[in-house]
Formats: sequence, structure tokens, C-alpha cells
Amino acid sequence: MKATVVDLRYKMNDVLKALDRNEKVTVLYRGKVKGVLVPAAQKNDMSIIDHPFFGMSSQDPKKSVLDELNDLRKDRYDDI
Repeated sequence: MKATVVDLRYKMNDVLKALDRNEKVTVLYRGKVKGVLVPAAQKNDMSIIDHPFFGMSSQDPKKSVLDELNDLRKDRYDDI
């Protein structure tokens, strides 16, 4: 879809519907391309194991979640 700056102002609902249909919207200003609006990435239903942070904080793979949380939440001044 192509949309002018005036279309963005007065017909934003049509632009949003095009984005919902996963269409790219080319923004024109005085007949020249100024930018392209792309639809946001859809939510991905990934498993917790597939998340990039999974397993990064614990060096011991058999450590329980509660032990890990207690280590993260420990007092700041244990060393004093």
C-alpha cells in the first residue's frame, strides 16, 4: 500500500488495517518515498527452554528455581 502524509493524517484507520493484513505501507511526501512502515512481528509462542536467557544465570544445572531466586535476592551487604 502507498500512503501520503495526508493519508496518514486523515485515513490512519486504513493504514492500520493494511498493517493488520501484514502489508508494507510506503509513505510518500510530495511524490517521493520517505519511509516504509512494516507490520510488527507476531507474538511467538515459544517454550521457556527456547528463550535465549534460559540457563544463563545458573552455573549448576541441578539448582532449583527457589535456590536461584534466593541467590538473586540475597542481601547486598553479605560481605560486610
